[in-house]
Order: sequence, then C-alpha cells, then structure tokens
Amino acid sequence: MDVAFLIGRLLFAFLFLGSGFAHLTKTADMAAYAGARGVPSPKLATQASGALIIVGALMVLLGVWGDLGSLLLLVFLLPTAVLMHAFWKETEPMAKQTEMVQFNKDLALAGATLAFFWVFAQDPGLTITTSLF
Repeated sequence: MDVAFLIGRLLFAFLFLGSGFAHLTKTADMAAYAGARGVPSPKLATQASGALIIVGALMVLLGVWGDLGSLLLLVFLLPTAVLMHAFWKETEPMAKQTEMVQFNKDLALAGATLAFFWVFAQDPGLTITTSLF
C-alpha cells in the first residue's frame, strides 16, 4: 500500500506543480484572466497562488508534512472554484458548461486534498516526516 500511496501522490502533485510553475512563468497571461474574473490584485494573487500550490504540491509529493501540504492545496482550490469558475454568472450555455466542469473539478480535487490530509495523519509510510497535525 505504501507504493500505491506514493504513486498516487506523484500523479496528484504533478498536476499542481505544472499549474504552479505556469502561474510563475506566465504571470501576465494568468493575471489578465484572473483580473477579468474580478480577482483583486491579480498579478500578486497569481504569483502568491503559484508559490502556494508549488509548496503544497512538493510537501505532498515528498511527504514532508504532507498533511499541511494538503491543506495548502485546499486553501488554493476552494477560492479558485468560487472566484474563477463561477458558472452561475455565465449566460452563454457553452461557457456556463465549461465553468461548471472546472468548478466541479476544483471541488473534486479539494475532496482529494482532504483524503490526503486524512491518510497522512495515519502515518502511511514512504514519507520524509510524520504528520504535523
């Protein structure tokens, strides 16, 4: 089971690592999108969220206080779902459907972060540190 959990962490973390690095390397484009969605201080928010998800993903991936890393990713996902994918504000059917899919994806990933939080608290093995909480 230790190896399965490690593989799951790898697959899960790579999604966030890619997104986090995009936040930091394509800040102008991503900030423009965030600004269009009404996010305050979009450039700073883009950079801060990029750093947050990179740190959280690395913590989950490496098993260094993976429970805290899971919570950091949760802190990113919930506001992102509401602020960036507010499907209820869309009037065009295709845009509404696209945003609903992205909203639901963020909620599903938020659920996965809570599952990772719980598993890390159980001392799952193949981690560098034990859980923080």
